[in-house]
Amino acid sequence: MNDRLLALIQDVIEEVNERRDEKIPVTELTSLALYGDNGVFDSMQLVNFLTQVEEAVEDEYGEEISLTSEKAVSQRVSPFGRVSRLAEFIEAELAEAGVAVSQPV
Repeated sequence: MNDRLLALIQDVIEEVNERRDEKIPVTELTSLALYGDNGVFDSMQLVNFLTQVEEAVEDEYGEEISLTSEKAVSQRVSPFGRVSRLAEFIEAELAEAGVAVSQPV
């Protein structure tokens, strides 16, 4: 798993935490449930979070990706279940676009 993508997601979560009373823990980041029964976001919060992640990815890698596309929401295993799955999905999207995730722009 790409450490830079995990750090990017953690940075966005920390930004979100600045506006939340109930802070999202980042100690076990990869296993953090984003959405669903044990998720830290409801549907609207998830969309806002994903938008922030998209912006952070574009800033870091110079590539626009969509985390709310049909491709993302129709995955057999949801990329929104855990942070690790989201990072893997982002890495795959960037790789498909020809971006080496280990080397930000």
